[in-house]
Amino acid sequence: MRLALAQMNTVVGDLDGNLERITARLEEARDAGAELVLFPELATTGYPPEDLLLRPGFLKAAAKTLDAVAAKTKGIAALVGAPHLDRDLFNACAVCVDGEVRAMYRKQFLPNYGVFDEDRYFQPGNELVLLRCGETLVGPTVCEDIWQPGPPATDLALAGAHVVANISASPFHLGKGAEREEMLATRARDNSCWIAFVNAVGAQDELIFDGHSLVLDEEGTIVARAPAFEEALLVVDVDSTTAVARRLRDARRRALARARRELPNPPVIEIPTRERRDHVRPTMAPVLDELEQMRLALELGLRDYVEKNGFQEVVLGLSGGVDSALVAALAAEALGPDQVVCVAMPSQFSSEGTQADAKKIAANLGARYLEVPIEPIAEVVNAALAPVFGDSEPGVAEENVQARVRGLLVMALSNKFGWLALATGNKSELSVGYATLYGDMAGGFALLKDVYKTDVFRLAKHMNERARRELIPLSVIERPPSAELRANQRDEDTLPPYAELDRVLQAYVELDSSREELTSDGFDKDVVDRAVGMIDRAEYKRRQAPPGVKLRPKAFGRDRRVPITNRWRG
Repeated sequence: MRLALAQMNTVVGDLDGNLERITARLEEARDAGAELVLFPELATTGYPPEDLLLRPGFLKAAAKTLDAVAAKTKGIAALVGAPHLDRDLFNACAVCVDGEVRAMYRKQFLPNYGVFDEDRYFQPGNELVLLRCGETLVGPTVCEDIWQPGPPATDLALAGAHVVANISASPFHLGKGAEREEMLATRARDNSCWIAFVNAVGAQDELIFDGHSLVLDEEGTIVARAPAFEEALLVVDVDSTTAVARRLRDARRRALARARRELPNPPVIEIPTRERRDHVRPTMAPVLDELEQMRLALELGLRDYVEKNGFQEVVLGLSGGVDSALVAALAAEALGPDQVVCVAMPSQFSSEGTQADAKKIAANLGARYLEVPIEPIAEVVNAALAPVFGDSEPGVAEENVQARVRGLLVMALSNKFGWLALATGNKSELSVGYATLYGDMAGGFALLKDVYKTDVFRLAKHMNERARRELIPLSVIERPPSAELRANQRDEDTLPPYAELDRVLQAYVELDSSREELTSDGFDKDVVDRAVGMIDRAEYKRRQAPPGVKLRPKAFGRDRRVPITNRWRG
């Protein structure tokens, strides 16, 4: 049997566009000689459609889209993710054969953790379905179903399935690809079945879908792997009738019979076979290292956010520091340098070194460079505030006037020319509130929102190594971080060293470790107390931050929901 896994980038709510994308992949699969094509979870609507699912008009339009997809399946079969309204609403896998929807498999396990809240919209299903193509039986499942060690995969195997197909929209975080491969290998071995896993690719607001679709044989060996972070059609010939596979399945069924358990007996849908003499050579894309995963995820997240929301160009404040330099470099690579506008906004506290580096970064990238000094504007604001501030010593309020003037200028340019404003702060700063509301936090998209400062440095070096030249000058990477809002300022005047701070942040924010656990695990008590206090106080700032790419298992926003008004300190 020849399978095609359509790893595709859909757009939430773009039903006509998604129909065109699905149709194009169907034609590619037909040309490749495939008998069955797998499309990702909720491919007709895009994932996740969230509260669009509560709109009756949207569900009616989605049903028409599915019918239009089914009409394109003459001489080929397809498993297509779609919402299915049948008194209740289900997250379904439509079995489309010879021009019609022949069956609906309803997702049984609805995730309701982390970024997921499917219980809000869907009811779980409880019935199985099988497809027969020649001698091969295929059992469909949807995303979370395959993460469960028992049914529905075990029940499909007991019913005789040779292949368990899983259509998925599995969000990315660092290391997720390796986790999936290990889990799917376990499912294949446990059930003596081939596993065909197709994943969505692309970005939806903060979520990244990395693709990385896979086919594994019954021994858990990966026989095909699609590339990560790009669209692909993975075509594989499945030979599920080997003597080893038959013996394993027969032994399993005999064991079940001895236990006197009734065998599952789902309906079987016949799908057409095709004559073939060739044998396809499957793709085996390489596994990416961590820095490449970060880079590609960030670039995909930015590119899709820009294009899917109708922007043409982006604008950012380029200070000559490493954060804005990295954002500019990623944006230039993701969108093209002609779509990136860098604005230097020097003040009396901006050093000659950072000003020179800002110009050099823009030139190295080929991006447009503007310079708008802020000192005259800040002086006017401070003069207006002087009668109210009186004789009080200048401090953080006056420093933040500079940041807010910069935010005003960037947003004015965005407003005037329709450019998407990029905030350049990182996860370390956002964690502890070392950022200015309506200042450097201003923008429409925060690219580094889930990137720790220590990783910013690593990524900056990685960008240079890939380019084999200094896109980001070495002086930018080696200079001690500074907001340059007062004379001789350094980040470490206010914060613990980033190498220490980031370790605490990862444990407290992502692993939910308590103060007591952190100090008993060897973390410096002073660093822990300072960091945890700042993190807890800064929740109100984070609620007002722009969306940004999720890279870590737990990111601020959808993942971590902590009350602003909160007296718990643990």
